[in-house]
Amino acid sequence: MNRYAIENLFGIEGLNIAWYGIIIACGMVLGFALAIYRCRKTGINKEHIYDLALCLIPVCIICARAYYVIFEWDNYKNDLLSVFEINRGGLAIYGGVFGGVAVALIYCKVKRISFWSLADTLMPSLVLGQAMGRWGNFVNQEAYGNQITNPSLCFFPYGVYIEEIGQWRQATFFYESALNLALLTAMLICCPHFRRKGYLLPFYMIGYGTIRLFVEGLRSDSLYLLPGIRVSQVLSGCLIILGIVILFIIRKRQAVRQ
Repeated sequence: MNRYAIENLFGIEGLNIAWYGIIIACGMVLGFALAIYRCRKTGINKEHIYDLALCLIPVCIICARAYYVIFEWDNYKNDLLSVFEINRGGLAIYGGVFGGVAVALIYCKVKRISFWSLADTLMPSLVLGQAMGRWGNFVNQEAYGNQITNPSLCFFPYGVYIEEIGQWRQATFFYESALNLALLTAMLICCPHFRRKGYLLPFYMIGYGTIRLFVEGLRSDSLYLLPGIRVSQVLSGCLIILGIVILFIIRKRQAVRQ
């Protein structure tokens, strides 16, 4: 993947900055900017976003990598140093999400702020980051789907040519990125109509869970819990169910208060 990197940055021999990392970093910066903007709408002090970012970013990266390595352990057990080579890809979104939620819960407990208001602030940023991050999969030529055998369908964005194997594959990274942008748009459109805080968390859980459940079924490089059972599809199903439960609880509490 050397052609996707900027080599010898600042004249330092051997230092490469991979496009994968650049894209992930851009997603983080734009997500951070969106969160700061949304603070005015959710009532969260923007200083909390600055403080939280210092914890969230490293923890999310570590958890995303740990999640991937755990389910691909056979590829790392003989070369432990390769665990740290995240420039080659291998960050699992769900690992980062779970790590981020844990950090947010702890932060809200310590700072005594509303987790639901914070979630309303951050959920659109999370979806934006995920949409951009999938393009890192494009430059790394990963997260693709099944082989395309019909020549008339060998075009982007339906498919992507994978040089390593010399085949056209379904561009599942693009499908997910586009669907995430649609989810983000729906979030931002619906936000003004939510009269109670906390709705965006279950909105995300149901929306992204559905997207991932669909896209994961098309991928050919999934992580497997057991033979034939894809980890992300299991987690997506659980996410959808939990999102529906949380949404029901929020609506019930809203009805009681009224």
